[in-house]
Amino acid sequence: MGQTVATLTFTVDGMHCASCGMLIDDALEELDGVTASTTTLRTGRARVDLDPSRCGAEEVIAAIAEAGYTARLERP
Repeated sequence: MGQTVATLTFTVDGMHCASCGMLIDDALEELDGVTASTTTLRTGRARVDLDPSRCGAEEVIAAIAEAGYTARLERP
């Protein structure tokens, strides 16, 4: 049986340079269930692919906060 993947987009506040995005991506990719993360300074967004049975929006927001930034889930 294949893995279910959901893509969530978050607005991220507090980024000042491209390194900020890399720090966030590194933190998110450490989460169990996150398969990919792309954070872009220009758009102020993080796009996260994850297995919703192992990780959710709350964990992503907490990991971003631990990295020193604030985030909120964008609603479709």
